[in-house]
Amino acid sequence: MPLKLIHNDISQMKTDAIVNAANVNLKQGSGVCGAIFEKAGTKQMTIVCQKLAPIKVGEAVMTPGFQLPAKYVIHAAGPIYKDGQHHEKELLENTYQNALKLAIKNNIHSISFPLISAGIYGYPKKEALDIAINTIANFLNEYDLDINIVMLDKEAVQLSEDLYHNIEHYIDTYYEETRDRLYESRSINVSPLMAKQEKNNKIKNWFFEESDDSYNSLEELIQEQHETFSEMLLRLIDERNLTDVEVYKKANIDRKLFSKIRSNKDYHPKKSTVEVILSSRQFK
Repeated sequence: MPLKLIHNDISQMKTDAIVNAANVNLKQGSGVCGAIFEKAGTKQMTIVCQKLAPIKVGEAVMTPGFQLPAKYVIHAAGPIYKDGQHHEKELLENTYQNALKLAIKNNIHSISFPLISAGIYGYPKKEALDIAINTIANFLNEYDLDINIVMLDKEAVQLSEDLYHNIEHYIDTYYEETRDRLYESRSINVSPLMAKQEKNNKIKNWFFEESDDSYNSLEELIQEQHETFSEMLLRLIDERNLTDVEVYKKANIDRKLFSKIRSNKDYHPKKSTVEVILSSRQFK
């Protein structure tokens, strides 16, 4: 499944779970933590967190989401940045890993993270973003999850664009006073690059540019190619002398899901899965 970077308020995310950048005492703080407590219901969240506190840096615990759109909140305590010489990187990696393991243990299929420790805890944003992406990407090699990194800080969003210029971020008009709907500003997905192949130009346009009015759905585009998605994928793999491992790892999708697509020519994966495969580096 794809890893996405999103510009939004994490407390508005409708994934199965969201992650709270918590303190070790699980008390309501400022920033992301404060917003999550407030929108979940401060009294309810405080009561359940008191029963679970304290936790150690790098650990994670889970509570209900109460009044949040997300069903669960995973409270993960990231490190306070000192100078990079006090195991901050290892602790931050552990924070993401433990939150993800907790999600898998509780059958969570989609999860949204903030950029942990990059706020008042002082972790340099570039390093924090690198750690988040690398740790999550490694996890996605083994598990099938939809994962977002959600950033409200415009500086962090700009940094993500500068470092990963093919990442799409969605700007929620909750922060655009003159708008009343969600709009997309540019392209997304951490691992994939935008496809530029001429043979599949119409499909590329559907995913990443203005859609052709003559097509109403992804299915119509695939049908126009006179082959199923599985057949088209196999053709592209053969044309580029790729291996299955190269394709599913670079696209950050689960091996079992890829095998299902490859072995069943009539299997119809989700549109997001098709997007992330066709947009990956090997098909540019």
